[in-house]
Amino acid sequence: MRKSLPQTAATAALALCLSACVGGAGGAASTSGPIPVGSVLDLTGPLSIYGVPKSKVTKLAIDDINAHGGVLGRKLSLVQYDSQSSTQKNVEYANLLATKKKVAVVQGGITSASREAMRPALRRLKTLYFYNSLYEGGVCDGNEVITGETASQFLDPLISYAAGSLGKRMYIVAADYNYGRISAQWIEKYAKKYGAQIVGKEFISLDSGNFGATLNNIQRTSPDVVVSVLVGANHVPFYREFAAKGLNKKIKIVSPSFGLGNEQEILSPAEAQGIVTSYNYYQELDNPSNAAFLQKFTGAYGKTHPYVTDLAISEWNGWHLWAAAVNKAGSVDRKKVLKAIESGQVSIDSPSGRVTADGPTHHVVEDVSLAKVNARRGFDVIKTFPAQQPSYEKTVCDLIKNPSLNRAFTP
Repeated sequence: MRKSLPQTAATAALALCLSACVGGAGGAASTSGPIPVGSVLDLTGPLSIYGVPKSKVTKLAIDDINAHGGVLGRKLSLVQYDSQSSTQKNVEYANLLATKKKVAVVQGGITSASREAMRPALRRLKTLYFYNSLYEGGVCDGNEVITGETASQFLDPLISYAAGSLGKRMYIVAADYNYGRISAQWIEKYAKKYGAQIVGKEFISLDSGNFGATLNNIQRTSPDVVVSVLVGANHVPFYREFAAKGLNKKIKIVSPSFGLGNEQEILSPAEAQGIVTSYNYYQELDNPSNAAFLQKFTGAYGKTHPYVTDLAISEWNGWHLWAAAVNKAGSVDRKKVLKAIESGQVSIDSPSGRVTADGPTHHVVEDVSLAKVNARRGFDVIKTFPAQQPSYEKTVCDLIKNPSLNRAFTP
């Protein structure tokens, strides 16, 4: 999980099929045999720190669904492609899954940039799309279901905690693409709500690992809190250099991205301990579904597996919610599955807690927890907020009343 997979000519050119790649007459339209389903994740390149664990949980989810009878009495056959940390590849493989493989659903994309590239293509091709990553919020698309947390679910409690417990002078450091930039807008909004002040703001290219000037600016402005929305392997050195300068002794870090790539395992406890995050899932959550999941994961990948992340569990949630919606609909037909989602009666007991599809917004209602990196390279849960609604999306997006809506709203 910590390293990119070897990128040979074969992985650059070919799909990685985790089970038999189903073509055959009719694909998902067939009424018998395995149902082809598609996944597009970054298994190589700098985003593989997220994509490899998501791929592992994807395969485990498909195996789990099949072990419980599949959907509608039919097994699922997974076709997975490596998008190689390339937005262009996300689109290429989404098109291939929809047109050649004729899958019933495509799940995948990690960054908001990959999502925004894939969703118009899949909408045009009338292929259902599930996006299983937390994100900046605001997307309203009748052909898409989003199982990750939105800004109103995870940033609001994080900034509230920071302002109330750590200090009101905040410095934002964010990845320079739509997730980082729009998240920064939400951070500014919530900072104002909780009486905090933004004293600095910087955006760092995803391919940059140079933080000298940024750290000097932080040192000069001396905020109480750094809000880090840094993303990908190239941004990990920020935390190491932050600690090397001794800034972690006087300035706290809160983050809606730290740990999603197992940064707390890459860094030493001295470099990472005390960073506060806000996600739907932590491996330490104490519930029967999480205990059962971790037993399955250990059985499949060994006892010494890396920490299981929130992003990985979103894949579990996405596949199981889709399966539950198909069984409720009695069909893999896209429109019927979406109607089941919009009923508000599709729920699963996830390792992260109860997850329920919110019909009007095509998002989910789910628990969110605040947690702090501990000395064991894991997290200590501070507080859990149950059944958090996608509150902002509810104010701008009602796909039951306005099914033709197709836009991304921003704060």
